[in-house]
Amino acid sequence: MKSDKSIHNISIAAIKRSTMKPYDFKWTRFYTDNAEFIQWYSGIEIELSENELVICSTIIDADNFSVLTTRKLVTKENGTLMAGNRIGAKDKSHGDFKDYYAKKPLTFGSILLDNGRDLKYFIEVHKASMVMIHGVRTWIRTESMTNDQVEKVARIWTRQNENMADFKAPGAITSD
Repeated sequence: MKSDKSIHNISIAAIKRSTMKPYDFKWTRFYTDNAEFIQWYSGIEIELSENELVICSTIIDADNFSVLTTRKLVTKENGTLMAGNRIGAKDKSHGDFKDYYAKKPLTFGSILLDNGRDLKYFIEVHKASMVMIHGVRTWIRTESMTNDQVEKVARIWTRQNENMADFKAPGAITSD
């Protein structure tokens, strides 16, 4: 069984790998630890098991949010709470995350749960969309990976992310 920490590490590495900086989105965040989530959203109560870690979220208000943890995806839409786990889940849709059609700041992604039920989740459109899309996608994919594979990929992606942080494109304008 994969540890919560290894699922968290690979998910955060995937998010950082695919999301353009700066990470200053209106509703969407990813978290290095649970304390960071609580610091930002003390009014959002998500029941966490021992060692369960918050990966990312899109939080509009207390009645409309999605939170991805290492064990479940939780969405509250108009006050109605829904949740599901990744076992047997399939990535289904990312909605209009580029905002081509609806011209709205939010869209819904969805996953198909093992029991045949769809579970929607909020996605903030444009650059922020990559946080929830890659968080959920990676979270689902870890089910078919071994713990060693998850840890190895997380290490590689984290190292690549760190190397890219130091990269300066030739001819780039910098403040140095």
